[in-house]
Amino acid sequence: MAVSVNLDSLLDKAYESSSLQEILDAPVAALAGVSDSDAEALKSAFNIKTVGDLGKNKYFAAAVALADLSKAGAK
Repeated sequence: MAVSVNLDSLLDKAYESSSLQEILDAPVAALAGVSDSDAEALKSAFNIKTVGDLGKNKYFAAAVALADLSKAGAK
């Protein structure tokens, strides 16, 4: 079953027509609102070079899980 998702609002214009794999392989600055200096800080602090690296980072995953628990009313 094919799934179609419009990710344009999440991406810089240059990456709007990219495949999912191309986006995951793209530099973090491909995300809308992430500057080259932000991307460099992520690389320096966490060795995050790509969008995929960011998505798989254990610290960011932990933060998302904690935020989701908070939204669900966990104490």
